[in-house]
Amino acid sequence: MIIKQKHEDLMLYAYKCLGQFPKSERHVLAADIRQGLYMIDSLIIRAQKKYFKKTTLQDLDIEVELMKTKIRLAKDLGFLPFKKYENLVKMLLEIGRMVGGWVKNTGA
Repeated sequence: MIIKQKHEDLMLYAYKCLGQFPKSERHVLAADIRQGLYMIDSLIIRAQKKYFKKTTLQDLDIEVELMKTKIRLAKDLGFLPFKKYENLVKMLLEIGRMVGGWVKNTGA
């Protein structure tokens, strides 16, 4: 699915960005962002495999919103340059739109 590929692209880019976090934050906020990326990946796979997708898609939508918040926090704390923040948010917004379309398509 296209959403899976878009998320993999997001993960690759995010990993490059997270490597530039200060050492003190690599095991806190960066780890939280990484964990959120894994959760989004897991929810995409679950939604693809399940017959009843409503709750999984709702969880996926929530996790995408949480990821936006964590990335905004990283930018506000100065760990993420504005250009990288902008690129990450664009990628997340695209995934969010895809999730919204998926929800409408399944009638959830």
